[in-house]
Amino acid sequence: MKFLRNLLDKPKGLFEKGGKLEKLYPFYEAGDTFLFTPGEVTEGCSHVRDGIDLKRTMITVVMALTPCILMALYNTGLQANLALAKIDPSLLVGWRYDVLAALGIGYDASSIVANMVHGALYFFPVFIVCNMVGGLWESLFAVVRKHEINEGFLVTGMLFPLILPANIPLWQVAVGISFGVVIGKEVFGGTGKNILNPALTARVFLFFAYPMQITGEIWVPVESALLATIDGYSGATALAVAAAPNGGLAAVQGLSDGYWMQAFLGFIPGSMGETSTLACLFGAGFLIMTGIGSWRIMLSTAIGMFVTSFAFNAMYNAGITTNPMFSLTPQWHFVLGSFAFATVFMATDPVSASMTTTGKWIYGFGIGCIGIIVRSANPAYPEGWMLAILFMNVFAPLIDYFVMTANIRRRTRKYELAQ
Repeated sequence: MKFLRNLLDKPKGLFEKGGKLEKLYPFYEAGDTFLFTPGEVTEGCSHVRDGIDLKRTMITVVMALTPCILMALYNTGLQANLALAKIDPSLLVGWRYDVLAALGIGYDASSIVANMVHGALYFFPVFIVCNMVGGLWESLFAVVRKHEINEGFLVTGMLFPLILPANIPLWQVAVGISFGVVIGKEVFGGTGKNILNPALTARVFLFFAYPMQITGEIWVPVESALLATIDGYSGATALAVAAAPNGGLAAVQGLSDGYWMQAFLGFIPGSMGETSTLACLFGAGFLIMTGIGSWRIMLSTAIGMFVTSFAFNAMYNAGITTNPMFSLTPQWHFVLGSFAFATVFMATDPVSASMTTTGKWIYGFGIGCIGIIVRSANPAYPEGWMLAILFMNVFAPLIDYFVMTANIRRRTRKYELAQ
């Protein structure tokens, strides 16, 4: 370690103010602080000292995402291998199949290795493009502003690939993350100053710009015109089935025996990292245990979801049957779509969420209500958490303002009565 420390200290003068590579200091600082604790530390007893910093916070979130990442690899490969189970391997065209053939790995959906490797060939290209392009924008703004490269992109670069479908074109990944980083964060001043969640901002841009690649028929790895003509290799998500004219609770339950448990575990088609509620619950426990994620926001979001979905379900049972989505019970909303992932990892973003204790309850409850309203009342878009969270991101500062104003008034009255 001492050798590595000396190796980094030797060229330090070139990157500091007045050095030949002064403009590239953010790159030097990023590598140095990634490997070692920053040399600049707080001094003096007038400051509160803590072992946590931005880097450790972001790394903790990435660690909490580990179960979702593993499920993204496994389930993506599982869905691909299930789709290709009856295809003659000689008909498969594409670089992924060439890699699998070179490794001697087949398309056996019962093989954990085959599923993980096949899934990795979908996930990691998206992940790499996302981090390369997003990291480039982060570095560019850091150089222009003469600031260090913030570790905030570690989380954005991990969240964004997990909320994308496996077959999304890589150029769309680059465009989406560019929009999310630049428009969703950097124009507001960078990490810590953005009012919107950058990963969700990137996805909502893709949703409106390229809806066919984001919604509708869920992916199946079709990489040749021949495969595209074969029936049975594309199908709607469970939410799309529920939103269909003849959909609803009965249609979802009829997908297969034990479908609720499959959805809870995550063995269903969907965006790569969002399908497993169980994996999200593991992440939630880790975030709450470490104090990084707000349990108040998670719980209030779940309460808002249960209250609103129960109300719609009661309306359906009372005879309002024009919308089949009203028939979905709260426990089905809990496991379908991206509710768990959005609640645990998106709604709890400490920058764009409410900061006051009371505000967190209002903020989370609003997300739960709006998400179900969008998901259930709009049959053209059987999902709602992305829009619900962004909507509440906008109102989070206003919620905190009214909460703090109310606290000030209450304390003022209490003080006046005490006189």
